[in-house]
Amino acid sequence: MKETLLGKTLEELRPVAEATGLPRFASGQIAQWIYQKGATSIDEMTNLSKQGREQLKERYEVGRREATLCQTSVDGTKKYLFPTGNGHFIESVFIPDGDRATLCVSSQVGCKMGCRFCMTGRQGFEGQLTVNDILNQIYSLPEWEQLTNIVFMGQGEPFDNLDNVLRATELLTVSYGMAWSPRRITVSTVGLRKGMERFLRESQCHLAVSLHNPFPIQRAEMMPAEKSFSLTEFLPQLAQEDWAGQRRLSFEYIVFEGLNDTKAHAKELVRLLAPLHCRVNLIRFHTIPDAPFRGAGEETMVRLRDYLSHHGVTATIRASRGEDIMAACGLLNTQKTN
Repeated sequence: MKETLLGKTLEELRPVAEATGLPRFASGQIAQWIYQKGATSIDEMTNLSKQGREQLKERYEVGRREATLCQTSVDGTKKYLFPTGNGHFIESVFIPDGDRATLCVSSQVGCKMGCRFCMTGRQGFEGQLTVNDILNQIYSLPEWEQLTNIVFMGQGEPFDNLDNVLRATELLTVSYGMAWSPRRITVSTVGLRKGMERFLRESQCHLAVSLHNPFPIQRAEMMPAEKSFSLTEFLPQLAQEDWAGQRRLSFEYIVFEGLNDTKAHAKELVRLLAPLHCRVNLIRFHTIPDAPFRGAGEETMVRLRDYLSHHGVTATIRASRGEDIMAACGLLNTQKTN
């Protein structure tokens, strides 16, 4: 089986070039073809010698895999089904919005966190995505050159696959890669403490934390991960960081009727988050089969947003996109496909 080039750093491409008889500087040319020109095959790398390309093809391939399915929502959102390198499938969501175009990428096949309101959580964990699998969602997207933002909010818990997520964001931001600012990338987490420590130390990408309830006992009933990765641990950790600069901290908060939408919840959110320079994204709950939850009504969403904003916590109501094709928040699931 051939090794894939997509996902290798410049350091890793240098011995690849040398082992196939190419000069050392050819590693930079290979990187340019993969990460800047979006080459799909080694034959496209025309500034490499023909003999060098032939030797390269004997052991390597670019490693691009096209989506096997694309569904388009009435609102223009597109959901793509991508095969992974080891035979699984994952979903990615392309969200065009005026002059912005965001891709929601997956970091795992399924998820270990088991959130009761999430279809990916119901799928369970089926495997980690490689750097190649993560980047393939971007480079094999037909609209990849239109992208302005990437969010790691698809299937999986990014901090549970942090080595590969950090490597992928590195290749998106280095000069020989896509050369993006890390401010164009947001990574989401339920709050894995050790992963949080590494991410804050090694990355400058934006951070989004899935909160959903400010009371630990209630949060644990909705999100089993709270028992191991409590908000009482990661919020003080976040409070030690400087969030007043360009790097952004946000909290995701799905609003459920009667569960986390009361005045008491709003007051506790203010108490916890007011010391942080952050934003709260209020999200409508998208119904999943046999779930004991109901989404809060629009009036409740507006009331919660206004209460938070009036008490010093910036809050917005996120527009729901792609619900009709099961592409909205919490609806991604490839269990039947896998």
